[in-house]
Amino acid sequence: MTATAAEFLWYIPNEVRPGHRGDDAGAGHNSLETLTGHALALEAHGWGGALIGTGWGRPDTFTVATALAARTTTFRPLIAVRPGYWRPANFASAAATLDHLSSGRVLVNIVSGKDNLAAYGDSEGDQAHRYSRTKEFLQIVRRLWTEERVTYHGEHFTVTDATVVPRPLARHPRLYFGGASPAAEAVAATEADVQLFWGEPLDGVAERIDRLNGLAERLGREHAPLQYGLRITTLVRDTTEQAWADAEAKVAQMAADGGVADPNRHPAVGQQRLLDLAARGDILDDNLYTAPGRYGGGGAGTTWLVGSAEDVAKSLRRYANLGITHFVLSDTPYLPEIKRQGEQLLPLLRA
Repeated sequence: MTATAAEFLWYIPNEVRPGHRGDDAGAGHNSLETLTGHALALEAHGWGGALIGTGWGRPDTFTVATALAARTTTFRPLIAVRPGYWRPANFASAAATLDHLSSGRVLVNIVSGKDNLAAYGDSEGDQAHRYSRTKEFLQIVRRLWTEERVTYHGEHFTVTDATVVPRPLARHPRLYFGGASPAAEAVAATEADVQLFWGEPLDGVAERIDRLNGLAERLGREHAPLQYGLRITTLVRDTTEQAWADAEAKVAQMAADGGVADPNRHPAVGQQRLLDLAARGDILDDNLYTAPGRYGGGGAGTTWLVGSAEDVAKSLRRYANLGITHFVLSDTPYLPEIKRQGEQLLPLLRA
């Protein structure tokens, strides 16, 4: 991997309550000063930017991203947004304006998973309905960023004679997307710029890349070739032994805190793929740790790459060899790990 061939992002937790995934930030954890400190540390330690998550009942993602963009110079916010929370024309205008004001630093992550929709007046049908709506959202946003006088009459959204000004500085902000169901993969194959995977083993990622490339060809993708990204926890320590001792201690603490996964929950397809990995063993592909998923770890916290910087860099290079070019990494406590992994891991990945 080289600096020009791969993108390395982190994660900034915009949460109401402190302690996200064991973070040590307390009072003021979601203040502008604290969050800006994270963004400035990312700039100082070689990271390209950070994913900022979304969900009702937490600080508004776009507002946080705008504030951080205003206080930084190279930091690129990967802004998670939900169709339904936003209407496509409103979002296209807001994102284009922020991209213009930030000199082209906006990245966008489209999220279609379940949320507390009724709280903000939204509704959804079944999975097919949800991804059909997402597809329309992506189509309209992309057109509004690249065309004038756009008219689109779909099943879910309509715009008539719409033009967004100012334009994004690039052709359009890069559109990231996740999801592992057939409906989600059909949207990714035709409409997204980057498909983000959770931390699956190498064979699972290879299988999905092959399937998505085939889908893109069969469905008649009209954009540049789909790119691929990995969102995963990376637990890096000075030695392999120290890393595994800390990883096992963290999982033991999760178990002691009562964080056992609910067998009756019905997670999304991609999340279920991660939870099912535990049946194959606690450690896959040398250092992919699946045990956190048994004790409540969710999303990027379900599986961890564990080891020295050299161990984790070797594993990430193997994902890169499959075609992964975008990496969204993190571990807690977030702020100290920005520095540790920026100093120890990123130089190995860029060597």
